[in-house]
Amino acid sequence: MIRPAALAIPLLALAISTWLFLTVALGHLPLADWPSLPFDSTRMTIEQVILAYAILPRAVVAILAGAALGLAGALLQRLLRNPIADPSTLGVSSGAQLAIVTATLFFPSILDGYRALVALVGAAIATAIVFLLGWRRGLEPVTMVVSGMLVGITCSALAAAMTLSQGEYLMSLVTWNGGSLSQQDWSTSLTLGIELLLGMVITVLLVRPLTLLGLGDTSARSLGITLGSMRIAIASLAVALSAGVAAAVGLVSFIGLAAPALVRLLGIRTARGILLLSPLAGGLLLWLCDGIVQLLASSAGETFPTGSVTALIGGPLLLWLLPQVRTAELPQPLDSTVIRSASFPRLIVLLSLLPLLAWAALVIARLPGGWMLLRGDLFWELFPARWPRMVASASAGGLLAMAGAMLQRLTANPMASPEVLGVSGGAGVGFALAVSVFANPGTPELFLGAGCGAIIVLFGVSLFANRRDLPPERLLLAGISISAFSSAILSALLAVGDQRSWQILAWLGGSAAATPGTAIFLAVLTAIVLTAGLFFTRWLTILPLGSATSLALGMPLAKARTLMVITAGIATAAASLLVGPLSFVGLMAPHIAQRAGFERADSRLVASVLIGATLMVIADLGARTVTFPYELPLGLFAAFAGAPYLIWMLGKRP
Repeated sequence: MIRPAALAIPLLALAISTWLFLTVALGHLPLADWPSLPFDSTRMTIEQVILAYAILPRAVVAILAGAALGLAGALLQRLLRNPIADPSTLGVSSGAQLAIVTATLFFPSILDGYRALVALVGAAIATAIVFLLGWRRGLEPVTMVVSGMLVGITCSALAAAMTLSQGEYLMSLVTWNGGSLSQQDWSTSLTLGIELLLGMVITVLLVRPLTLLGLGDTSARSLGITLGSMRIAIASLAVALSAGVAAAVGLVSFIGLAAPALVRLLGIRTARGILLLSPLAGGLLLWLCDGIVQLLASSAGETFPTGSVTALIGGPLLLWLLPQVRTAELPQPLDSTVIRSASFPRLIVLLSLLPLLAWAALVIARLPGGWMLLRGDLFWELFPARWPRMVASASAGGLLAMAGAMLQRLTANPMASPEVLGVSGGAGVGFALAVSVFANPGTPELFLGAGCGAIIVLFGVSLFANRRDLPPERLLLAGISISAFSSAILSALLAVGDQRSWQILAWLGGSAAATPGTAIFLAVLTAIVLTAGLFFTRWLTILPLGSATSLALGMPLAKARTLMVITAGIATAAASLLVGPLSFVGLMAPHIAQRAGFERADSRLVASVLIGATLMVIADLGARTVTFPYELPLGLFAAFAGAPYLIWMLGKRP
């Protein structure tokens, strides 16, 4: 039953949306001059054509796209019994994005008439991977969201790398990725209207099975529901709706998450009510966001894709919904196999392996004539350009691995890392602010901005977790929420298209140039951070035992956490200046160290640093040679290996 007091929220949103639309439309053309139906462009002025074929269809597209996403989100949430499921958090939209970008760059002819099909194929493949990963754990919410995040980041990394390699398509794809609702005719409105109508008809037919699914698998099966085929049908409908929107207007994030949440906020609890009202809520929400975007564009002169603005609601909304997420006990680390403790000789092996790989990175080259080993004058000619990047890459890998190892001990969460807990995203926002505030920012200013952003996020996540008494699995989701919010801010800044956009885009790809000064700075900082980490060995050994045990053993808990948060934040900020927000080295290296048998806190830290440095040296070599003559950004190449590795490990766990 709808709460009367809550009705003020949608009514106020409708009033504001209508006012924003009329402000834009009447500001362009007085009501008395509006063209009458049916529209005939041959008899219209330029202003009337713009109103009839740009402003009006844009409002309709916003409502229809929002409605489709709201319905898709409601279907996924009901199917998975997960209040934070939507096309954004489950990787559906990212799969569609990758397919569209791939077709645009390499098979543009396919898009003529088949754009929606291309998006559907990409979204379906990504969704299938996420469901396969979550199936073994009964589609448990945390597993599904983590799987969706990893699949989504992999797709986004591939799409970004391909976009960066084709400069002529760069800004058009960046704008599309932001979810632009700009229109030139009514064709998109017609397509979305047909798709939404079909989706609503099918949803009405599925209301009863969806209601029974909410009772649990056992009850639904006893009442005659074929779980497998029904889940496939519902998921297919949600994916088709999401892919249709992605093909029509690009990526519009978190409307599918917000719309059902707003409906539940009104007091609606039945499956029928949520499914039928979520499209209305989604359409109203996207229309409101688009009205705000157009108002800002007319007053401030800055044009943002509407999708980048809707993404701003994702982080706060996810944090608000976290207490509603049902969770199973988080499994032990992905690499929970019991392995005997590694001995000192294994550290020596790791330490000796790194110089060999560093030498290989310096001498192996791929030139127009093919693969070769550099020697003689050619080696020394290229050496000044190669050694700074190699040293900086190794140092950045060590810093991220150190931060990951600390955060996993600090949070007692085997999935914690700078990338997953939102620390890298916070560093990115700090980096973007430094670019915006300082006229010509150098390394010190960028490091200061990134460091402050990383540390603020770490403190924010820690305080949120402590106040809510969040268990490790929900702490992970809190980090994902902050990452989504940070990404939305960066996407909005990217869409502006000025000099800041290019600097931020270069950082997102991890393509920052490494100078001798940068390399030396990162190497020295790695040594300092590792030394500090070894001083924290006792604290890192006690912290996983829990707060009560730590206090009983005389540990200064607040001081210890503060010092380690600052250390991890500084390490993440410094490394992110070179490799960007995506690498997963901070998550992979500690897991690999544990699988190698490094169980003690001190040996785990040292081994993680060495493994992280090794992984990033390999990534540096691959980024320079695999796609010759093009050079891939370092951070994105590391993510190519990192995210699939983590997906594979996630699929292996019981």
